[in-house]
Amino acid sequence: MPTPDELKQRIETTIPGAVAVVESPDNVHFSATVRSDAFAGKSRIQQHKMVYEVFGEGELGGAVHALQIKTEVP
Repeated sequence: MPTPDELKQRIETTIPGAVAVVESPDNVHFSATVRSDAFAGKSRIQQHKMVYEVFGEGELGGAVHALQIKTEVP
């Protein structure tokens, strides 16, 4: 099972300039706030898609049962 720190590291490594805060009460349900200049000029849907693309096929809904996302542009 992934930990919040593992998800944070993956998001920050994959999305240029990202700073992420990831929390989870049970290491199955996660919430992530991600801030990155890479989101500039993109719709909220495009921003969230960038975050979802960090995770492999089948990981969301599997080991990561739920992921609530909030994205921000600095």
